[in-house]
Amino acid sequence: MRRWTPAAVAFAVVAAALLSTGTPLLDVLRYTAYAALAVVLPGTLVYRALRRTPHTLVEDLAMGAAVGLVLELAAWFAFVSAGAERWLWVWPAAVIAAFLAVPALRRHWVVRGYTPVPAGWAWAVTAVLAGFTAYLWDSFLRRNPILPTTEGQAQYIDLSFQMSIAGAAKHQAPLDVPQVAGEPLHYHWFGFAHMGAASLVSGVDLPTVFLRLAVPALCALAVVLVAVVGWRVSRRPYVGVGAAVLMFTIGEFGYENGIRQLFGTQATFIVWGSPSMTYSWVLLLPLIAVLVSIVRGSPSHGTWVLAGLFLAGSTGAKASSIPVAAGALGVTALVLFLTRRRLPWAVLAALGLAVVAQLFATAILFAFESHGVTVRPFSGLEPYTAGAASWVLAFVAFLLNMQLRLAGMVALVWKQRLRLAPEQVFLLGGAVVGPVLYLATAHPGSSNQYFVRAAFAFGVILSAWGWALVGARVAFGVGLAVLLCAVQLIAGPAKVVWDPPYDPLRPLLYWAFALALVFAILALVWRGRFGAVLLTGVLVAGAPGLVMDAAAAHRYPNGGAYAVTALPASRVEAARWVHDHSGPDDVVATNAHCQGVPEDGLCDARSFWLSAYTERSVLVEGWAFTPRMVGLPRGPYEPFWDPALLAANDAAFYTPTPGGLDALRARGVRWLVVDRDVQPESPDLAGLATLRFENTRMAVYALPAR
Repeated sequence: MRRWTPAAVAFAVVAAALLSTGTPLLDVLRYTAYAALAVVLPGTLVYRALRRTPHTLVEDLAMGAAVGLVLELAAWFAFVSAGAERWLWVWPAAVIAAFLAVPALRRHWVVRGYTPVPAGWAWAVTAVLAGFTAYLWDSFLRRNPILPTTEGQAQYIDLSFQMSIAGAAKHQAPLDVPQVAGEPLHYHWFGFAHMGAASLVSGVDLPTVFLRLAVPALCALAVVLVAVVGWRVSRRPYVGVGAAVLMFTIGEFGYENGIRQLFGTQATFIVWGSPSMTYSWVLLLPLIAVLVSIVRGSPSHGTWVLAGLFLAGSTGAKASSIPVAAGALGVTALVLFLTRRRLPWAVLAALGLAVVAQLFATAILFAFESHGVTVRPFSGLEPYTAGAASWVLAFVAFLLNMQLRLAGMVALVWKQRLRLAPEQVFLLGGAVVGPVLYLATAHPGSSNQYFVRAAFAFGVILSAWGWALVGARVAFGVGLAVLLCAVQLIAGPAKVVWDPPYDPLRPLLYWAFALALVFAILALVWRGRFGAVLLTGVLVAGAPGLVMDAAAAHRYPNGGAYAVTALPASRVEAARWVHDHSGPDDVVATNAHCQGVPEDGLCDARSFWLSAYTERSVLVEGWAFTPRMVGLPRGPYEPFWDPALLAANDAAFYTPTPGGLDALRARGVRWLVVDRDVQPESPDLAGLATLRFENTRMAVYALPAR
C-alpha cells in the first residue's frame, strides 16, 4: 500500500482545500465518485484498448482520464440534444458493461508488466500538486464564495459568463448565448459542457462544481499529465517532474507583486480566470504524447484513433490548441524533409488530421467568426513602445516575462549541437509557433495570449529536458527561489508611473539586470559548474510569481490585476429562486443589462449574473460577449443590435400591456426578474403578472398562461 501514499496525500490536500472553503463533504464525495466512475474508469479502459504497450499505472489513469473527458463530450451531446440529459449517467455504465461482456475487452481490467514508478518521482509530483492547490486555495477558492452572502460581494467579471455557459450545457446542445435567447454560441465551450455534464451526473449543484470542484480537479490532472507526458516523451522520469515544476510552481518573471501582468500569464490566475484553458491543457498534453509517437515513426492503429479523439476534443476546448499543434507538425514535417530528403508521410497524415480538425472548428463550432482576432504584428508590444529602442526593450521584456521558464530549450539545442531528434523538433516547433502567432495577431481583450499558453505545454517539456541534459543543481535553484520570494515580499508593491509607455517594463528589466550581475559574480566563483547553476537560476527566476499573485489577491480580491464586478447576494437569491421554480426551457427577461450605472448613455453590457445563477436563457441580458459584438470599436459599450427587441423587453417592466407581455410569451419568456436598483417596475405590472418572489432589491413575476 506504500506506493499509493503519494496519491492519497495529494487527494487529501485537494479535499482539505475544498472542505476548508465551505464545500459540502457530500458534494466532494459525489464529485469524486463521478470523476472516478464516470470519467477515469471508462476512459482508462478505452485507453488500454487503444494504446500498444503499458508503461505505468499512473500513465494509464491520467491518459485514461483525458480519454474519458472526450468520450463524455460525445455522450453529453447525444443525450442532451435528445432531451435525455437526466440519463447521461448511462454512458459510462454502457462502456463498463461492454468491457465486462466482450471477451476480447475483459483483459483490460487487469494489466501486468507496468514499469515501477520511482518513489521520488511520485512524491515530487505530489509536492507540485500540493503547492499549486495551496495557490488556488489562497487566490481563488477562499475569495469566491459558492453563493454570495453580502451585498458587497465582488467577482472576477468573466466567471459569471463562463458559468452561464455551463448552465446552458445542462439542457442545450448545441448551445445558444445564454444572455440572448436564440443567438447561436460560436465559441470554444467544451470545457463548460464538461462542467454541465459533471453537475448532471454527480448531482452536485453547478455553482459548487464551477467555483469549487472542477478547477482544482482539472489542475491536478494537468499536473499529473505534464509529468507523465514529459517522462514518456523524453524517456526520463524527472524531465516530467521538471516540466510540472516549470508549469505549475514557477510563475512569471514580472516582479510587480501581482498588481499587473504585462503581457499576461501562463498558469498564474489564468487557470481559474479562464478554466477553459486548463481544460484544453488536459487534452493537449496527451495529444502531444500521441503525436510524438507518430513523429517517431512507430504509430499503431490505436495511436491514430487516440490522435483523432484528442484532436476532436481540442477543437472546442480552446481555439488556440489546434493551430499550435498543427504548426508544430508543419515545422517537424519541413525539418524532416530537409534533413532526410524524403516526405515524412506519417507526420503529414497527422498534419492532415489537424487541418481537418481546424476546419471543423472554424466552420462548425465558430461559424467563421473571428472573435475580434486580426492580423496585426507586434500589437502586444505596442503599449510599451515609443521609439526604436523601446521596441527592443519591449521584445526583451516579453521574452523575460512570458518565456524565461523555457530557457532550457536553448540549453538542449546548444548541448546537442542543433542535431535534434524528431520529437525534439516537434516540441520546439510548438513552443515557437505559439509566441509567433501571438506576436503576429491582435485581439481587443488580448486573447491572442492563448497561443502562447498553448505553446507553453510544448515548451516546458523541452525546457525541462534541456535542464536534465545540463545536469543542473536543484539545491541552488530552491535556495534562489526562496531568496527571490522573500525579497519580493519585503519590497512591497511596485510603484509604477505610466509615462513614458515603457515605464511598466522597468521593474522587470531592473531585476533582470540585477540578477545578471549576481550570475556574473557566480561565474567567477563557481566556474566548473556555472552552466548548470546559471540555467537553474534562470528557470527559477520567476519563483515569486505565484506567491505575489496570491499576495495581490489580498489587495485586489477576486481578480488581482483584473476587472471585478459587483455580485450582490440579493441578485443571486432571486436568480436561484427562479432556478428552483422554473423549467429548463423557460426563458427569463430582466431590466438589468449593464454593469453598473450607464454613463453618458453608454451601457457596459457585461452583465451575466442572471443567466449564470438561473441556468436559464435570458431574452436580453448583457450582450457584450456575443460573438457578433466582440472586436467592434466601442467594445462592451456597443449598443444592442436589435433595438426593437430591447425596447419590447424593457417595456414589459416599465410600460406593460397585455399585448406586450403576450409577445414576450411567444418568445418563450415565463419569468420577469426586476432589479429595482436599476429602475422600479411599473405599478401596472402587478395586475398583468403574478408577483412570486421579492427581497430588499429584487422582484420576480410569473407571466400568466395564455
